[in-house]
Amino acid sequence: MNRFAEEYASKKVTIQDVLHMIQSNDLIWTSYNGLEPQSFFRELHTIKDRVEHVTVRHAGLWKNYEFVSSPEMKGHFDVISSFYDEFARACHDYQISSYMPIHLHNGVARCLEDRHINMFVGMVCPMDEHGYVHFSLNAYNEMDTVFRSDVVVMLVNKNLPVVGGDNLVHISDIDYIVEVEDPLITIEGSQPGETEMKIGANVASLVEDGSTIQLGIGNIPNAVGTYLAEKNDLGVHTEMITSIIADLSESRVITGKKKTINRGKIVGSFALGNQRLYEYLDHNPEIALMSGSYVNDPRVICQNDRMVSINSCLQVDLTGQICSESMGHVQYSGTGGAADFAVGASHSKGGKSIVAVKSTAKKGTVSTIQPLLTPGAVVSISRNDIDYIITEYGIAKIKGKSIAERVENLIHIAHPKFRDELRQKAKDYKIW
Repeated sequence: MNRFAEEYASKKVTIQDVLHMIQSNDLIWTSYNGLEPQSFFRELHTIKDRVEHVTVRHAGLWKNYEFVSSPEMKGHFDVISSFYDEFARACHDYQISSYMPIHLHNGVARCLEDRHINMFVGMVCPMDEHGYVHFSLNAYNEMDTVFRSDVVVMLVNKNLPVVGGDNLVHISDIDYIVEVEDPLITIEGSQPGETEMKIGANVASLVEDGSTIQLGIGNIPNAVGTYLAEKNDLGVHTEMITSIIADLSESRVITGKKKTINRGKIVGSFALGNQRLYEYLDHNPEIALMSGSYVNDPRVICQNDRMVSINSCLQVDLTGQICSESMGHVQYSGTGGAADFAVGASHSKGGKSIVAVKSTAKKGTVSTIQPLLTPGAVVSISRNDIDYIITEYGIAKIKGKSIAERVENLIHIAHPKFRDELRQKAKDYKIW
């Protein structure tokens, strides 16, 4: 046994040992997404009766846990998330969860201006022979928080793939080790419908060979990916590495040869998808996971020539304001990296900031293009940072267009049954 293995063995504890260390008013920061510390979260509620106002910081949960879902937890746990998930929405009225509005490129720094982290709980790959562990599927916040924590706890999960990048921590910087075998969080892709495929074709028509892309997850990104298969030498600089990106890389549509920075690398801050994606990522030298403070920084993003950001939303108004995170005043998801990438792409040489959305919602009864955003709706992306808005009915150019021109362009791509109403409302509200 080498000295790193001895040090590792000396730091092994149980989940119960970790829970015993937590005190009232502590701030606990965790790893995110595919590194959600499931074993820790499953047991966290058990300390309810001896603690008050323990703040738990995460970015959306992929599974339901009692510490965040039971009304009895109010006052014992204050759960703060930078992305609202179905569980946070369900228990919002209990006043246990609260949303923190941030941009991902500077969110950690702003959150920690007046607080420090008492405990970091992360999940990592098994240690290598040099004494290092990898934050395997998520590097968005981990590297910016782990070294700012009083106590560092790592859940070591042998099921994780080994993914490279700026995501290494040495055993000497870890206080406690807990070995777990939590199953990986996976997302199976769904098949885009006819409407999504039309949108995908419209989006792909704006992507030139040699562009660097940012692409999210869902039916519209999957449809875009289908048409991007016809392109050549694409690069990737994205918040989220998805299964469709792995597909395009394996077929050598994505090569990264023409990237201006990080040439040849697929750069992201986290990866989430199906099991095949994780197998593709494992020991793949093409992949580089880096902190959101780097990946999502518009000053970094814009260094990629022909940077194309492709985002979706919930609602658009006739001036080009984008709401992607709330249903009126009700928080639904989060800002995510949409604004970061929209700004970065709009400053890129030859770049394009695109928002793609179906023309209707609620089974076709509501137009996603509205004269005004619903009262209370959050403006996730400024109308100043959008180049194109796309639906299944076409492409509306926003960049360099006046309000009057935007109104015409957006009505043109709205669903036909809502166009007359939109035109009348534009006149009533004097949107020109």
